Amino acid sequence: MSLASTARMAVLALLWGSGFLWIKLALDHGLTPAQITIARCALGTATLLLLARRAGQRLPRGRRVWGHLAVAALFCNAVPFALFSVGEQTVDSGVAGVLNATTPLWSLLIGVLLGTDRPLAGTRLAGLLLGFTGTVLVFAPWHRSGLLSWGALALLGAAASYAVAFAYMARHLTGRGAPLGLSAAQLLAATGWTALSLPAAGPLAPDLTALLAVTALGVLGTGVTFHLNYRLIADEGPTTAATVGYLLPVVSVTLGAVLLDERVGVRVVAGMAVLLVGVGLAGRGRARREGSAKGTAAATEAKAGPA
Repeated sequence: MSLASTARMAVLALLWGSGFLWIKLALDHGLTPAQITIARCALGTATLLLLARRAGQRLPRGRRVWGHLAVAALFCNAVPFALFSVGEQTVDSGVAGVLNATTPLWSLLIGVLLGTDRPLAGTRLAGLLLGFTGTVLVFAPWHRSGLLSWGALALLGAAASYAVAFAYMARHLTGRGAPLGLSAAQLLAATGWTALSLPAAGPLAPDLTALLAVTALGVLGTGVTFHLNYRLIADEGPTTAATVGYLLPVVSVTLGAVLLDERVGVRVVAGMAVLLVGVGLAGRGRARREGSAKGTAAATEAKAGPA
């Protein structure tokens, strides 16, 4: 891998993994989950529209494509973005990054249930079981200090929503047009979905930290990350690009501990390690197909999911 691609991968992991930090900061400094979600989609849309125009790519045409984009925007952007903001009201940003890494496990499970993936056996079955064992270890429902809560369940729901979106996008949006234009259109549709929550968004009372955090989340963590991911896939292939997903939990946990003074217990670290090993085993033979679908269909948060 070239030095430029290595640097691009490092920046991509940092920007994607920091998304959970920006959400937590925005919540702690005056923004509601609905306000964060709306601003994130709108800023991400504006960024991708500028990047698409610079690359000479236009928004797609045709009702059928826009219909598919509306469905993808709901499950890949509007719903998970909102659930991450809701979940982080009660769950640490580092743990949110760890639970986001369950997306490939949900993707595998959905593929098997829908019959679009071969039956589970051997290494892949062991990986799936190991991955969810790591998730249970993070939750520790048997312990009084465990993380089993509505917030944690919302985070798992966000990861599952990404998996539903990826399955839909792989079938209906792959190869439909220029990736930057297609992604800008999808986030535009997501902005429309999230705007429906404006009446319930609450009074606007953010401070400067919240405004800077949500700007970083929308512009860098949502818009620029897609462009970097697209370049990485074009230069190194989807399999190499997919490895960024393994770095996201490490980045989110580190940033949460260093900048937000979040406590990282041995149980959470062990659960994260078990989860990532499980994801690696379960994903054998799927990396190229899933990486290609995610890379060309939309601006997403992470292959192991974004926040």
